[in-house]
Amino acid sequence: MMELKLLHHYTTITCETLAISSPVSEKIWRDTVPNLAFTGANFLADALLAVSALHLRSHAPQDQELIRASHSYMASTLSEYGASLSKGINESNAEALFLTAALIAFQSTASRIFTRDDSGDLKDRSDGYALPLSWFHSFQGVKAVVASSWQWLRHSGIVVPIIESQPALNLDLSGDSANFFAHLLAGVDDEVVGYDDDPASQVLTRQAYQHAVAVLDWAHKIPHTGAPLVFLATVSRRFVELLEVRRPRALAILASYFGLLKVLDSVWWLKGVARREVMGIVSLFDPDDEEWWPRLQWPLRIALYESDNIPPDIWGADWAVEKALLDQASQNGGFVSHIELLSQMFSAMQNMPQSMPDALDVVAHQNAIARSRAIDRQMLLHNEQHSPH
Repeated sequence: MMELKLLHHYTTITCETLAISSPVSEKIWRDTVPNLAFTGANFLADALLAVSALHLRSHAPQDQELIRASHSYMASTLSEYGASLSKGINESNAEALFLTAALIAFQSTASRIFTRDDSGDLKDRSDGYALPLSWFHSFQGVKAVVASSWQWLRHSGIVVPIIESQPALNLDLSGDSANFFAHLLAGVDDEVVGYDDDPASQVLTRQAYQHAVAVLDWAHKIPHTGAPLVFLATVSRRFVELLEVRRPRALAILASYFGLLKVLDSVWWLKGVARREVMGIVSLFDPDDEEWWPRLQWPLRIALYESDNIPPDIWGADWAVEKALLDQASQNGGFVSHIELLSQMFSAMQNMPQSMPDALDVVAHQNAIARSRAIDRQMLLHNEQHSPH
């Protein structure tokens, strides 16, 4: 009965929450994805049931049956999904693997709501706050699957509409004309030289910062489209590494990213994210830090605003120009055109001796999946030990 309950909830309610401002994408999540899932893609079926259970749990946080269902279905998903990745992506499984990667990313994001209840902890022992790095690993996993299977996905009537529902990227990667978030790049040259003696590594670090800030500037102008969510999948692996070692600049950029999510606070799997994560990141800084404390004031002001309907003068951008900016960006090609470019770069690099670039690193994604499987096993064990008898 639980499986029928979860499937019904998914097809009537949850599917509508997976797409932001995209009726076409919503229809695919509602009709096409379940049909594909229940015609042989067991890991996809388990993934949509896991997300549905988590959505129901958002209305009943202490429901032990939903807790067990969410964890068990996701554990099964990760096991079968990881096994399929290990065997290789091909024409027959590419669509299902992409959709499963996307649902894993949703689950990873939404699970943060219940971290304390699941005996995880938003705090670590060292300094009081743990960054949600799993978000980056899971969303970067979607990117890895897309890049590795684009030769098949580019013709998919399921995947292409979902990707095209994202606003077209229109980035200035030079770092020279960053506007609203330009202050986050101030002093970047001195920093990269001071931290690293290797010129090649310095270039990667500078580019990681510049690209992350370019995405922030782009998303800040069109936040109601869901554009801020693109940040998780588009930043480089080097930027994630900078977060892992808690470079102040990377943390300040991340705080601004979470500030952007404030306008999406009505989405159930993003509810409270802006306030919780911005306050957590700010707790890592000294209020007397004259270099970085001033750069945290915008995300702090936004995160603490009383509603998600933020006036343009406080937000720093005019909502009236969103439509015009979207139309302008679409003239340069949609999101698919950017993936086509990435795919061409990958093809050109396949015969080169260096390792696969981070944007296409499926091995790194497989390692992240293995870590997630271990975490879910711990959650299942915890739930079994603490469930009422």
